[in-house]
Amino acid sequence: MIKFRYIGLTVATFALVILSSCNGGTPTAQNSATPNNANPAAQTTQTATHSSHGSKKKININDAILSELDKFEAQLGIPALSNKIQANRPYASPQDLVTKKVITQEQFDKIKDQVTTEEVVLTGEAKDVDYMTKLGLMKGHLIVAKQLLDINQPKQAEPHIGHPVEEIYTDVEEQLKERNVKEFKNTLISLQDLVKANPKAGKVKTDFTSAMQAVDGAIAALSETERSKPTFVLQVINGLLDAANSEYGAAVANGKITASIEYQDSRGFTTYANDLYKAISNQVAKINPAADKAIKTSMSELLKVWPGVIPPAQPVRTPQEVTKLIKTIEHQSQKVIDASATQAQKS
Repeated sequence: MIKFRYIGLTVATFALVILSSCNGGTPTAQNSATPNNANPAAQTTQTATHSSHGSKKKININDAILSELDKFEAQLGIPALSNKIQANRPYASPQDLVTKKVITQEQFDKIKDQVTTEEVVLTGEAKDVDYMTKLGLMKGHLIVAKQLLDINQPKQAEPHIGHPVEEIYTDVEEQLKERNVKEFKNTLISLQDLVKANPKAGKVKTDFTSAMQAVDGAIAALSETERSKPTFVLQVINGLLDAANSEYGAAVANGKITASIEYQDSRGFTTYANDLYKAISNQVAKINPAADKAIKTSMSELLKVWPGVIPPAQPVRTPQEVTKLIKTIEHQSQKVIDASATQAQKS
């Protein structure tokens, strides 16, 4: 099932993670005077310094990209639910999902603790994690697009080239300007148009390299110190794997892979998450050797879920098994984050 990906998002991909600082402080929050359930534009401002201790991620149904909304589609087992949620915007409150007959009350009760209509403005490390996670999603899309182009599947590759523009770029555009990153939306659009019109053109490879370099350049706007810090990178990895989990859940129905695009999205996100972990594994091993071993083992098993860029006839693992592996990585990551916080407090 090919989904229409939309333009015009204004809220961060993972902007609804409630992050608390490692020193026990409470994040700053500034709520609109109008109650959250009455004002879809209500905002909170959040500041974080290290981990997501006790955090509970909520998804803003007014602004979330489809890969986020796919979490509900997978959880409730409702085909095309992501598109239906999008089509019925705006929502004054989460309960409007029922009022507007997007889902039933019984279905809403299963996800109500994960839904919000409140916009969150991130600051500090939380904002940087959100920024790199979005760019990581772009990388994941482009990685899988390249794999499809390499096996002469331009029609399958084209949507994955389009997703960074249609689904993510607008959502990160303000941060790109704040960080003085040169605009590269047109680079992505040009590549997409070229693949549509003439996928065998020699220029495709050159334009693809330019697109990937542009995303890497945007990531480089973060300091090298931050980008190499295990506690920071682990948060990004968990964000990417969370998106991969949602996409994989949406790809599988009745024991079969029914949505190849979602399967491929999840493959791309996981591939890049693994690349990021390889770069920090030695540092993680120094902090918590057991956690490093557990993460590498789970990641290795996770990568087997996608034996190729073209979906297999039968899923290698169920969505529940994939979720279990990702939760293990998340749990072990938190151990590393907690250990790092403890060391910092002692020093």
